[in-house]
Formats: sequence, structure tokens, C-alpha cells
Amino acid sequence: MSPIKECIKRKKVNTNPIWIMRQAGRYLPEFRKIRKKNPDFIKLCLNKNIVPEITLQPLRRFDFDAAIIFSDILMLPYGLGQNVKFTKGFGPSLDKTSIKLMKSVNKGEFFKKLNPVYKSLNIVSKNKLLKNKDLIGFVGAPWTILVYMQNRQSPKKTKALNNFSFKKTFTQTEEIKVIKIITNFLKLHIKKQVENGATLIQIFDSWAELLRTEKAREKFIYRPNKELVDYTKKLGVPVICFPRGVENYKRFCNVAKPDAVSIDYNVNPKKIIKQIDIPVQGGLNPKVLLGDKDKIKKEALKYLEIFNDHPYIFNLGHGILPETDPEKVKYLVNLVKDFK
Repeated sequence: MSPIKECIKRKKVNTNPIWIMRQAGRYLPEFRKIRKKNPDFIKLCLNKNIVPEITLQPLRRFDFDAAIIFSDILMLPYGLGQNVKFTKGFGPSLDKTSIKLMKSVNKGEFFKKLNPVYKSLNIVSKNKLLKNKDLIGFVGAPWTILVYMQNRQSPKKTKALNNFSFKKTFTQTEEIKVIKIITNFLKLHIKKQVENGATLIQIFDSWAELLRTEKAREKFIYRPNKELVDYTKKLGVPVICFPRGVENYKRFCNVAKPDAVSIDYNVNPKKIIKQIDIPVQGGLNPKVLLGDKDKIKKEALKYLEIFNDHPYIFNLGHGILPETDPEKVKYLVNLVKDFK
């Protein structure tokens, strides 16, 4: 059994598994060479000849306990007929969509558009570098996908963090219907990833922080995540949820019941360990890896010591930053692996 599954399923605390969000990508010079030749990000995510190599690049350098498929949560809107593009320095932008357009997409069309993602997973799953390691598939949570489909760009670009001033693609009445459509297609996306070799699924609710009331979180975060968690568990693979900024992690875990929960860097690890019984993942601020080795050691040991007697998967509290020196990552991995 892989170290991550030992931690999740058997609640082992004598191992320190590690992987890093966005480990396949932007901080590696070998990835940047590929990216320079492939400026269309969506096309790159759908290139089954290149994606397996990008996914495995980190494992050629570091002793991570998992590979995570090189893809994006916005493959879901793309599969539902919403045009998605990425612009350097701006991020994603999405064309306008509608319930009518989403309802017109059938399973066959959806699978055909995203089939290269599944082909890439299948190729990676057979690679010898994955011996005793997990292959992580992932999706965005329904709420976060709705945010992008509604706003048609990152909330960071529209100051929605402060005033929730989204472009209104859907009415309030339509939002619940859209969430249901999104959830149903996310299930299909998860199923195909598992069928093609994903041994673990992570659900990213990257914009959970936008909802300020428990009533709204219940409707758009807790229950939709639970539906995906329940579905994924029935497929026989563990599921990790990352409800970034949700605040009430205890309530989230009690309702959604993931196998493990990933925490962001604003969460107090000493507080969370008193609230949550299930395995915990992550927490380290990605900016720590921009500092010197003494700083990295100090901050990493803080998490390792706090979770010393609690099932814990070492990870960051968000994606690794592009300017990170790979040598610092190597130092961190060795530090975690050597911790007793």
C-alpha cells in the first residue's frame, strides 16, 4: 500500500508522505521549455503526448509519494461547451454560457472533448516511476466551478473577494440548477479518471472563502462536496477535499465526510488538530519556499511536530509559486522524509 493510503486508510502516523499542489508545472525549468512551445494552455492539457511527461517530471527529480495529472479544474466548463482560454499575466477567461447550452451537452460529447485527459492518465498509470505511489486525479468542487462559469474570470480580477460583485451569467433561481448539472458532470469526470488509473481524487473548492454565511455554505459547499465524496468513495478510491478558506472546517468535515481534508495556510494547525479526527493534509505557506533553508526547516518542522501523532500528508496550503527554486523543493522533500 502506498504511503498516502497508509496514512488515509490505516491512519498510520509513522510515515510522512508528501506531494505538492501544482508540483507538475511552472516552477520547473523543464516544464517551462515545454510551455514556451505550447502557448495554448487548454490544448496543452489535452495533449496526450506531452501531459504524461509533464506529470512525471517532478517524480524524476523528487521523492514525492504521488503524481498528480497535469490538467485544470476548468476542463469541466470546457467539456460543457464553454470556451476557456488562459492569458499570461491575466489567467483564465471564459466565454458566456447558458443553461440551454449546458443541457445540450450529452455524455458522449463530454467524454469526447475530455478523452485526452483520460488517455494521459492511463499512460501515466503504467509508468514504473509510480511503483508504490499514487496517481491523483482531481476536479473543482461545484461551487468553485460555478464561480468561474458565472464570473468568467478569476474573482481576483473583479474584487469579488471584497464585495462579491460577480458578472451574473445565471439568476439566483438558475444557480441551483446549474450546480446540479455541474455536479452530475463532475461525477462522470471523476469516474473516467478512476477508470483510467487515478488511485486518489482531490476536490478543489478554491473559492469557498467567498461564501460568508453557514446557510450559503450548506447549500453551495457542504452538501455538493458530500455528494461528490459519497460518489467517489463508491468507486473505491480515497478522496481528499480542499475547501480553501471555508473557515468552519469542522462543520465541513462532519457534513462532507472526506477521507482527508487539506488545509490552507491561513488555518491554525494547532486549532485544527483539536477539531478534526480525520487525516489532515497541507498548510505550509508556499512563500516559505522562497526563503532560506533555515526558514523552510523551521516552518516545515512546525507542521510535522504538531501533527506528529495525527495522520498527516505533507503539502502546501496552496499551489507552489512559479519563482520557487527546485533545489528548495528537494531540500523540503528530504527534510520531510527524514523526520522521525
